[in-house]
Amino acid sequence: MTLGPSSAFCRRLLALALLLSLAACQRDPTVDTTAAPVPEVEPVAEENGAVSVAPIPPAAPAPKPAVEPSKPRAAPMDWSPVPLASGEARISCDLDYDEHGDGEPLPSLDREALESALAGCVERGVLRLRYRGRIATDFAALVERTTRVANALGIRKRVLDLDSAGGMVEDAIRAGDFIAESRWTIWVREESICHSACVFLLSAGDVRRIAGHVGIHRLIRMSSTATTRAELNAELRVVHGRVRDYLERNGSSVDVADLMMAVPNRSLRMLSADELLRFGLDGVNPAQDDLDRLRLQRECGQDFVARRDAFARAFDRKCREHESELDQLNACGLALRRDFGFPDADCPAESPLSEFDLAQAEPEPAEAPAEATEAPQGGTYVDGHGASMTPSTPQPPAG
Repeated sequence: MTLGPSSAFCRRLLALALLLSLAACQRDPTVDTTAAPVPEVEPVAEENGAVSVAPIPPAAPAPKPAVEPSKPRAAPMDWSPVPLASGEARISCDLDYDEHGDGEPLPSLDREALESALAGCVERGVLRLRYRGRIATDFAALVERTTRVANALGIRKRVLDLDSAGGMVEDAIRAGDFIAESRWTIWVREESICHSACVFLLSAGDVRRIAGHVGIHRLIRMSSTATTRAELNAELRVVHGRVRDYLERNGSSVDVADLMMAVPNRSLRMLSADELLRFGLDGVNPAQDDLDRLRLQRECGQDFVARRDAFARAFDRKCREHESELDQLNACGLALRRDFGFPDADCPAESPLSEFDLAQAEPEPAEAPAEATEAPQGGTYVDGHGASMTPSTPQPPAG
């Protein structure tokens, strides 16, 4: 039977419909081609999630030091009456405290009293200021006034013999900056302490000799009006920044300030001998040592500086590790320095432990430690680590 044109058209239409059906069956069922409705945008409540809406302020300038470093020879001295109420001060012209004690009490901080107390130290050229008490405004005045009178009388060697549980941070920084410009050695002898704000004074000394206990804790804001932790922490950050600036300009590690903030103020974190050295709070002040090195190279020569450095390393290795009392530490150093040609004939006042030579109060020298290596002939000096160095001049050291 022959199909007409209409029948052929129907067959083609049926085939097209079948192909469309097959294509629809092969489509991925997971794909949804319908458009998803766009949700309405609503404000997010601040209490829902971690949302920051505060503007970012520009970086604040670094906090200024609480006290600008003093210039003892330039700043005028205020001699207004200041009672010494925070502790007791004694003046001695001898460094041997076991034999001679701590001297006479200082009756007041007026100029006449200080001149009278220091008059006996002029001939020997050395004084020891023993202070037991809190660090406060009157202590800062004590240090400044004693330094002024000592300068006027020509007493160039000064020892600050401390026993203090701490006190006011700002007064410690003020006194410390003055000490840093005034060439003080600082002692914390056995059975003495240096806690809290007292530690800032250690940072300032040219040389520190420590046999007692040194401890730190968190800074306290007694005059704060803060009512929240955020407000208190903001205040403490400013004080903390000032402390870091002070430590840095005086050659100590700023890690001390960070460690203090981690210790509750009702507690006390004692610093070990290794920590005191690592934080730059014991021994020769590294900042002052850099200055002295340049000056001594000009005045005393490279040989002197090389021997001085070698002695300092040997002292740390052979005396500090074996002696626990300050007088024993000093006696060990006095015996050891002979191996390095000290006191030096040309620069005696710059020699290590020269304050004992000036005071003529040298304790009976102990025998040099058994492991100490004597300087061999020919001018080669052996430091505390066994390394040798040859001075720039061929002559052996005097003394």
